[in-house]
Amino acid sequence: MDDHILLVDDSREFIIATKTFLEQEGYQITEAHDGLQGLERVAEQKPDLIILDVMMPRMDGWETLQRLQSDEETAQIPVLMLTALKEPEDVKEGFDLGCTWFYTKPITDYEDLLLVIRRILETTLSNQTK
Repeated sequence: MDDHILLVDDSREFIIATKTFLEQEGYQITEAHDGLQGLERVAEQKPDLIILDVMMPRMDGWETLQRLQSDEETAQIPVLMLTALKEPEDVKEGFDLGCTWFYTKPITDYEDLLLVIRRILETTLSNQTK
């Protein structure tokens, strides 16, 4: 498996745990610690999936998602919002801004997260080959 995932989150502990798990599952992981750094990483190497937190310094996930969606080079990259925000209006905001899926922290079951990631990547690949 050569799928490349960009993990954008300001929690170093979260990045270490998630990166370790996903690398063991065969994914190539690049990390960024805020939205601005995330956009820089996307420009350097277009990932197959972006996992994006909302509450981050310098640029939050909402603005990052808006910028990704407004650029034709990045608008087709699926974005999994992975955040502690879980109110219905937060979920609605994520989907309204163009995220592919919304998943809430803390992660209690990495296998469940893995199923979501696989489904997003399979669906994206399927849509690209049509």
